[in-house]
Amino acid sequence: MTKSYVTPAVRDFVAHVNELCGPKLQNLAQIFDITFTNTLETTLEADEHDNVFVLTGDIPAMWQRDSTAQLRPYLIMAQTDPAVAAVILKVVKRQFFNMDLDPYANAFNLTGNGHGHQSDATEMGPWIWERKYELDSLCYPVQLAYLLYKNTGLTDQFDNTFVSAVKKLLHVIEVEQHHEEASTYRFERTEDRPEDTLTRDGLGAPVGYTGMSWSGFRPSDDACVYGYLVPANMFAVVILNYLKEIFTEIVIDPEIASQANQLATEIQAGIERYGTTTNAAGETVYAYEVDGLGNAVIMDDGNIPNLMSAPYLGYLADDDPTYLATRKTLLSPENPYYYAGKFGAGLGSPHTPPHYIWPIALSIQGLTQSDHAEKLRLLQLLAHTTAGTNMMHEGFDVEDPHNFTREWFSWANMMFCELLLDYLGLSVKK
Repeated sequence: MTKSYVTPAVRDFVAHVNELCGPKLQNLAQIFDITFTNTLETTLEADEHDNVFVLTGDIPAMWQRDSTAQLRPYLIMAQTDPAVAAVILKVVKRQFFNMDLDPYANAFNLTGNGHGHQSDATEMGPWIWERKYELDSLCYPVQLAYLLYKNTGLTDQFDNTFVSAVKKLLHVIEVEQHHEEASTYRFERTEDRPEDTLTRDGLGAPVGYTGMSWSGFRPSDDACVYGYLVPANMFAVVILNYLKEIFTEIVIDPEIASQANQLATEIQAGIERYGTTTNAAGETVYAYEVDGLGNAVIMDDGNIPNLMSAPYLGYLADDDPTYLATRKTLLSPENPYYYAGKFGAGLGSPHTPPHYIWPIALSIQGLTQSDHAEKLRLLQLLAHTTAGTNMMHEGFDVEDPHNFTREWFSWANMMFCELLLDYLGLSVKK
């Protein structure tokens, strides 16, 4: 049974946001009240080690990626509320417990109960719900651990399990720089959608060496078309620099710090050399995926990390010329997953039906630019497309928001909350 972590302090914070919204933005305040408390009420469960397991929503498993995004807006409260900070700390400890079990897995069970996709052709185990290797699933827990430190000063998360898991993380990232020659990871699924499996007996499409690190799957849990997912590699550069700082200033280990720095340098060089392409206007833009063999795809997916999110992740500034050219391309028909219709326009995903756009992507669109009026426009677009539920969905039909996927999606709820807090001048310290 999940436990409610909604405290009087949480209610006071929601009331404060309500006051900041004022009479003109009460529709946004109402959604915030529901979504900000929903994650604390419905998704958190103490495990056998007194850490906190986070349900992604309507699936009874914990995703390494989603659980970070679900907790990130609470870091603002954690700056002054030790109780909220303590909850986030327990989530981080559970994330690194998971990673230490298997750095290739993306989703985990509460206990070693054997639930999930146990019939997949990969090295499954009873704790693992799904073992789709996604580079970003290694990045997100490091981000939450680091931001917890930055926002609260807490360092208890940097324990022996953290160190053990980080060593495995660095090993996997390094091995997957040489995926063709060095990787033992394989993944095949014989049921469901073709996007749920890897080709070539589970090895994936061929890649050449670039310095970047291979990822089998996107943050949508769909297979990569080309093995180097550029936004995930951008995220990797950011968190590797976090690790360099952590192991230089907090957990003193020059060898780990040096390894993290070396990988960050190699991956960033790989992104800048191999991770760009040319759009229809002849401008240099970041590709979504490349293979190091000359192939690249111009697109963006509604899931994060995506190319749109690069400034949000901390890889580059939101006025970077290549980013601006990329952003303009992504928010145009040149991106096959950009949809525009009667009720809005934005990024969708091959993971959901055509003409469905993602609230997560609309939130990131707002969080990666400084125009206050544009942030409000996107917030109101999100508010007007909940189909009367006052909660965010995975995707909604641009011609009829009553057609949507996932009635309950905690990650999307919390992205709305983060955008509203950002609009109101409340932000996570980075």
